[in-house]
Amino acid sequence: MSRRSGILEFAVLGLLRESPMHGYELRKRLNTSLGVFRAFSYGTLYPCLKTLVANGWLIEESGSTPEDALAAPLAGRRAKIVYRLTAEGKEHFEELLSQTGPDAYEDEHFAARFAFFGQTSRDVRMRVLEGRRSRLEERLEKMRASLARTRERLDDYTLELQRHGMESVEREVRWLNELIESERAGRDIKGSATEGTSRGVSDGPAPQHSTSGETGGLPRHRDDSRPDPSDDTTT
Repeated sequence: MSRRSGILEFAVLGLLRESPMHGYELRKRLNTSLGVFRAFSYGTLYPCLKTLVANGWLIEESGSTPEDALAAPLAGRRAKIVYRLTAEGKEHFEELLSQTGPDAYEDEHFAARFAFFGQTSRDVRMRVLEGRRSRLEERLEKMRASLARTRERLDDYTLELQRHGMESVEREVRWLNELIESERAGRDIKGSATEGTSRGVSDGPAPQHSTSGETGGLPRHRDDSRPDPSDDTTT
């Protein structure tokens, strides 16, 4: 399995963990919510879905309602397919969420991992963020050293391009620093709330979207778009 296909499988499992979807809606969510998938086709998505079904992580269901199943033959169209995460698929996705190895820090995989931070425990989020920051700081050090060696041989435009690349990495490092501080502050707030509860002070309702019971980081945004009823038909 290639790294990119592994990222796609991870993202598909994560989206379907939120709710079952048609392939059309999945593709739209991948395009709009995860920038790494802005340019990919059904020819890439459907083999991935078939693989996940074969592994037992997804199941295919024909039609979303009894009315859909009856309307399809009358309209001369084939029934739509809905993809649903199985219990094994949910377990596999949660296992992937817990991984904090070097792949989690790479450019494309980090973007996909970050998109599902709302479903990730705080300690894992911290390890991924700190790993990403360390990786970028190493990259930045190499870029500065390279620029220092070659500065005199570069024309103005190439030099400006390298400076632009360095500034982009520096901006991301600053962003990661802010996120890490936010996560640490969230842990302190949680600890204070727990202490308050022990003194008889309620810490409010339980969070709704965290698998670990620990919230923090950025808010989640959902895409309320609906699939085109003419797509995602059975073969």
